[in-house]
Amino acid sequence: MNIQKQFNEIILLIKEARYKAFRAINQELIDLYWEIGKYITERTQIEGWGKSTVEQLAQFIQSQEPDLKGFSDKNLWRMKQFYETYKDNEKLSSLLRELTWSHNLAIIAKCKREEEREFYLKLAINEKLSVRDLERQIKACTFERIVTSSQTSFSPVLANRTDNIFKEVYVLEFLNLPVIHGESDLQKELVKQMKSFILELGKDFLFMGEEYRLQVGNKDFYCDLLFYHRSLQCLVVFELKTTEFEPEHLGQLNFYLEALDRDVKKENEKPSIGVLLCKNKDKEVVEYALSRNLSPALISEYTLSLPDKKLLQNKLHEFYELLDFDDSVSKIEAKEIKELDE
Repeated sequence: MNIQKQFNEIILLIKEARYKAFRAINQELIDLYWEIGKYITERTQIEGWGKSTVEQLAQFIQSQEPDLKGFSDKNLWRMKQFYETYKDNEKLSSLLRELTWSHNLAIIAKCKREEEREFYLKLAINEKLSVRDLERQIKACTFERIVTSSQTSFSPVLANRTDNIFKEVYVLEFLNLPVIHGESDLQKELVKQMKSFILELGKDFLFMGEEYRLQVGNKDFYCDLLFYHRSLQCLVVFELKTTEFEPEHLGQLNFYLEALDRDVKKENEKPSIGVLLCKNKDKEVVEYALSRNLSPALISEYTLSLPDKKLLQNKLHEFYELLDFDDSVSKIEAKEIKELDE
């Protein structure tokens, strides 16, 4: 075996051991903060601990252990909030131990609903997000966008295949583009900012190339952006449109998907997926255009600014109210059916 390869294997062992040590230390820290939060909560309820008592506790810790950091009165209150947020949810309390304290602080500070906290906990773990990347996903309202998205932007073939992998709206606030820009400008900037684009897409996307050449007959055709998705095990082509969606755009996309499946896709891979990324779209036009489309395709929009979180949260609230209404109707119908049977 090559001596350099042997040395690299030692480096790999060191990195693996370091990672395991970090995880073990992190879990111990989270457990410690959990127990401190629990203790302060119980003393608050039983003995009436308040702000001044916690301030005294922080000063006492500092006097006894001057080298310890992270035990200010503000952080002690955060530990209390941390415990109270998750104490009744065993599933989430196990997830949060896989993330750092900074990750957890970002989630409990900015996420109000239990479903939202669970979403970002899983997202940060699965995508291995840094704290900065996690905060960006929260600011970009990823949870609200996915929950409130409809299946009308997906072709019937694709509707049940993707499990929230694709989005109706992609937030591209990281691009340095003017309001008025062309398709080539959009493509060049996306390639230039590919790391940020992959964060918005999801880390299972692997970039294969821009202007990807497809030869059909005696002619050459070029896909704007081509990716491979690891978990879906298929090629994903993005076609960029800096105008409103038009039905004829689908013809071009379907042609590319056919060429990819015939000439590029490997035998073990699944049929390719196409995404038309447009400046905007009329939802009714999209629904009509996709209703009989036989290719796995979807029509998405892009925006160059962060979404209005309050507006999306109102939409989310309406969504949950509708779910509650549907659930109530189902219960009434079930009760009526039971009465009829009796």
